[in-house]
Amino acid sequence: MLGTDRLESQVDRVATMFAVYADSLDADDPLTGLALGDRPEPDPPEGWTVVTVRASAVNHHDLWSLRGVGLTADRLPMILGTDAAGVDADGNEVVVHAVISDPDWRADETLDPNRSLLSERHQGTMAERVMVPRRNLVPKPPTLSFEEAACLPTAWLTAYRMLFTQAGVRPGSTVLVQGAGGGVATALVTLGAAAGARMWVTSRDPDKAARAVELGADEVFRTGERLPERVDAVMETVGAATWQHSLRAVRPGGTVVLSGATSGRTADTELSRIYFLQLRVLGSTMGTRQELEHLLTFCSRTGVGPVVDRVLPMKQARQGFAALERGEVFGKVVLTP
Repeated sequence: MLGTDRLESQVDRVATMFAVYADSLDADDPLTGLALGDRPEPDPPEGWTVVTVRASAVNHHDLWSLRGVGLTADRLPMILGTDAAGVDADGNEVVVHAVISDPDWRADETLDPNRSLLSERHQGTMAERVMVPRRNLVPKPPTLSFEEAACLPTAWLTAYRMLFTQAGVRPGSTVLVQGAGGGVATALVTLGAAAGARMWVTSRDPDKAARAVELGADEVFRTGERLPERVDAVMETVGAATWQHSLRAVRPGGTVVLSGATSGRTADTELSRIYFLQLRVLGSTMGTRQELEHLLTFCSRTGVGPVVDRVLPMKQARQGFAALERGEVFGKVVLTP
């Protein structure tokens, strides 16, 4: 009997699940470090729980992780993914808030100097199960599918905070979104239009421009094109390639909100324009658990939801990562176990 108990204990210790993870880092060719296979089952500490993942979304954050930005080699192998919707240990349908703050932190989680995201210090969501603090679970509205809900905690939460918390967008505001196709950009257009703002978008791709109009964009302009009038706020996720255009597109006293820099992190900053026109330039990162609750309520009551570019089984994750890296995605790539 003792031998049987010991064997069962060994089996428990090596229990595994399928996952999408980083096993190496490469700044120039991130997909070389993308691995698919078995990883250990989560073993939650006090205050944490396990969620059975029904859907997880791919973000640019995952590509940056594979490049070694925010993820260091000593933490490998690391399961990727910040987004998930699934079922908790009590059978409740939930959405996972990906910002992991200090257990004693009580203010805005995004301002905690010790914060991280899932897949940075703690294993991520692209697996059959994920371990998270209990306080990070938010009820999933029944009006949203698991695939739709999985798109919200990173890209859509980022967009919600940019528009309403940082820029203070109101009905009637004119907002410029730089770039038309990404997950954050499509969320910005959809949320802004649903809130009664006039949404303008820039794009080099006619197909993405047409789809942005379908989502609620009022006008689409070529990237860098002079606008007919200055806007109240610019939502900037592209970075270096559009930064000067963003500064020149906003009205005096207006706001530029920056949440990413997919085209590069270094750009010429026209300091005189910023102080002379009294522009507000604000950084924005993710969002709080409360903002995620508000976002879910917003989507549930208005009927708006994320654009899902494609749904793939996790075993085909490489295909989705490659499409995102090539810029061939409109909306979100979703993975299911």
